[in-house]
This record gives sequence, structure tokens and C-alpha cells, in this order.
Amino acid sequence: MAIKTCCISVDGKRVMNIEEFKRWLRTFDADKDGKISRKELEDAIPGGWFTRWKGKRGLRSADSNGNGFIEEAEINNLVEFAQKYLGVKIVQL
Repeated sequence: MAIKTCCISVDGKRVMNIEEFKRWLRTFDADKDGKISRKELEDAIPGGWFTRWKGKRGLRSADSNGNGFIEEAEINNLVEFAQKYLGVKIVQL
């Protein structure tokens, strides 16, 4: 799924605000349950053999209630991970 933003930073990362990030993340919610599972997060991460590890680590870093899913209230917890591993830069408006 493509991120539909117009800006790319000097380091090659897509630049988006938090609402654009949330919309992009929701495109990976395959079962449309409003939560992102580890598998769905792995699908959001660019390929490579670290994908499963990154997905597990991302889920662990964002899943504050420990239920195994990233819910709407936990998406903000995923921002730091996304900036480090998902090739995005999230800016404040």
C-alpha cells in the first residue's frame, strides 16, 4: 500500500502527520477489526529477513495493555518505532 503524502525528507523517509500515519496504518488492518495484529504490522514493514522480529518488537513497544494487538488508543505508542523501522517521519502540525 502506498503512503499518499507529498513530502520525502532528505534521508528518504516519507513525511506525514499523525493523522496520515493512522490512516496509513489502518490500511494494514486486514480483518477490519480496528486493531493491528503482529502479522498485520509485519505486512506494514518493508521486506527483509528482520520483518518478523521488527513486527514482534513493534507490537511489544506499542501494546501497552498486553493483549497482542495495537488498538486506536495505542497507535501513538507506535510512532517512535515507526520512525525508526518503518521509513516514515511523523511531524506535528
